[in-house]
Amino acid sequence: MTKPLDIVFLGLSLSSSWGNGHATTFRGLLRALDELGHRVTFLERDVPWYAHHRDLRDPDFCKLHYYEMVSELGLRHRRALQRADAVVIGSFVPEGRAIIDELASLCMGQFCFYDIDTPVTLAQVAADDCDYLARRQIPYFDVYFSFTGGPTLERLTSEFGARRTEPLYCSVDPKRHHRTKDAMEWDLGYLGTYSADRQPSLEALLLQPARHLPDRRFVVAGSQYPSDIVWPDNVERIEHLPPAEHAAFYSRQRYTLNLTRASMIEAGWSPSVRLFEAAACGTPIISDRWPGLENFFPDSAIETAADARDVEKILVTKSERARLDMARSAHAAVLGRHTGAARAHQLVVALTQPVHARPVIELDVESAA
Repeated sequence: MTKPLDIVFLGLSLSSSWGNGHATTFRGLLRALDELGHRVTFLERDVPWYAHHRDLRDPDFCKLHYYEMVSELGLRHRRALQRADAVVIGSFVPEGRAIIDELASLCMGQFCFYDIDTPVTLAQVAADDCDYLARRQIPYFDVYFSFTGGPTLERLTSEFGARRTEPLYCSVDPKRHHRTKDAMEWDLGYLGTYSADRQPSLEALLLQPARHLPDRRFVVAGSQYPSDIVWPDNVERIEHLPPAEHAAFYSRQRYTLNLTRASMIEAGWSPSVRLFEAAACGTPIISDRWPGLENFFPDSAIETAADARDVEKILVTKSERARLDMARSAHAAVLGRHTGAARAHQLVVALTQPVHARPVIELDVESAA
């Protein structure tokens, strides 16, 4: 058995799931690491947006500390960072470039990056428009963990100089995501924060079917949707749905819709945590199409749709037996390979591999100033 590891994470947020998918990911992974006996600390930038919407103030599976300035990391948390077996910095961390430069020489254990937004990150890095990661910093990480697998991992190595890449996809906690006894309310639902590049798909795959099927009920849950969107009368809106209510939400749907951001579709191999949550709750999934989807769900476990007609056909003609068979197949696939425990095990295995000497990092003069 692997000796207990001391791991420090610096991520966008653990305390608040409002308007981001990072918190749910970190919660499942860190909870599973704790259950495996590892010691975990999470450092989070104390910003007003998340401070006003915290739904996990005192986690029982890790230490959670806040900081207000980059300089505090070296002053208040130096000992924890130096003695950690691994320090893992996440994507979209405010002033991430400066933090990487600050900690590069401070960390004595493995120094890693966990990219929950890989296609977005690489597009911004290539354009030198990424404030949480610089191209020059990528080769310094002992492991670059990525939410996106497939060809993107090779691109990270060949184009951006990553020394070692590992896929570390999102996951689900079966203890929190499972079928509930709530009564069925909606024929099709969607859970996701507003995104301009997902909105055309939401229009095509949910709002249009809702208009064409006025006797069916639909629901969209998520924050930040513009006030000028015209919602059909049979589409219910839920502004924010805390993680604790996700299981009941999925259980009240005959089908749930999965929509993928354009950059994720282009890269492929980028499953959303909503896919795994819904499957763990036994809710059949209708998804948009993207390369690599079959690596996570066999054809028998998921339906895909390209337009409103595809969705309407599924809702109207698919038998109840076929619907439930699909849900069972997806449930088995997720519980077998995509739980928080599975991801924690993958992370620990990766962190216990031999480490090669790091290159000397070139400090950003502006960040260091």
